Parts: sequence; structure tokens; C-alpha cells
Amino acid sequence: MPLHVPPAPAPALRSVLTALGSPTAVREARTPALRSAQGPVTPELPLPVHVLDRITAKGEPVTRLAGWRFLIRSGDHAVAAAETMLTPDGWAFSHFFEGPYVVSTERALRQAETLTQSYQPRLLSVPGLYMLTLWLHGDCSADGAVGHPAATDLLVPLAPAPPGIAANRPHRVAELLPVLTLRVPPAPPTPLLGSPA
Repeated sequence: MPLHVPPAPAPALRSVLTALGSPTAVREARTPALRSAQGPVTPELPLPVHVLDRITAKGEPVTRLAGWRFLIRSGDHAVAAAETMLTPDGWAFSHFFEGPYVVSTERALRQAETLTQSYQPRLLSVPGLYMLTLWLHGDCSADGAVGHPAATDLLVPLAPAPPGIAANRPHRVAELLPVLTLRVPPAPPTPLLGSPA
């Protein structure tokens, strides 16, 4: 089934196109594959990047939008990615990067296209485990910038995955979340109003 890629904010895409058109931005990036790409490079597959801040006592994930990531394609494969972030002035280019997550994201997206159900692809970062997953959201018409993983959504850990968690294998959120709950460090307690921090 086709993936329903959510539209990125227009300013985020413009900022990436501007950076790709800037010889300085490309030259200064730590991305040899991008610098040496032959022919045109294009930003594709914008994915909202959500961060798992914590898991509540009821086992519900609390997430927030951290940015949008674009795969940078040259020829028939991605050579790098571009990250954007929200600033007080709106969406802005953050940086280019390459490495295993670019390759594993592209691989996971190809695998997801073979599933029988349609999904909206997103990325979910789990900073406490240094883990990144492809989050396949079941509501294809949802705003990609908001929402939390539903129990029936799929998470595909991207390689390299933490020890004991299989990379490139889809897991239902309801199955993987209990495993993450045991591994994600608890959030520090919030100080009470009026008490010393």
C-alpha cells in the first residue's frame, strides 16, 4: 500500500532548498556523500520528527514535534538528510547529515510500502535509548505535526538499534512500549511551585 507522506510546512522545505543551493552550506556540512553527489540533489519524503519525552504511569507515550527531516536524493538513493527546526521566526534549516540512519530510514520506508495497510510515516526519537524509529501512524489523514503513537501504530527501530531490540522489524506500539518503559530513564521530578529547585 502506498505511504501517505504528510506535507511539510512550506517554510521548512524552502529553507532546505535554500541550503542545498548554497555552496557554503553544502561545503561546510560533514557530508562527503552530499558534497560529491553527481547531478541534481532533491529533498524528498519530508518526515515529522517527534521526540518521546516520557511514558506516563498509565503507559502512554508523551511526544512533541522536534522538526522535519528530508531525505536528500541523488539519482536512485538518498545520500544525506536535511533537518529543520522551529525557531521564534518560524521553520529554519538546521543541518545536513549522513550515516546509518539515512540508509535505514530509506530501507524501512521501502519495507513499509509493501504492507497491506496504508500508513502515514513519521520518525520517533527515543533520546534516553539513543534510538530512532520509523513511526507508521494508522490515521493517514492526521496532521503529521501532532498526535501520539496509538497502540495499533507500528514502530520500526532503525539500525543501529539498542541491544535487545531488533532493527528493521515492525512492532506494534502496544508491544514495544512496555519494553521501552523498562529501559527509558524516568523523567526528573517536577519541582513544586514555591519549593527550591
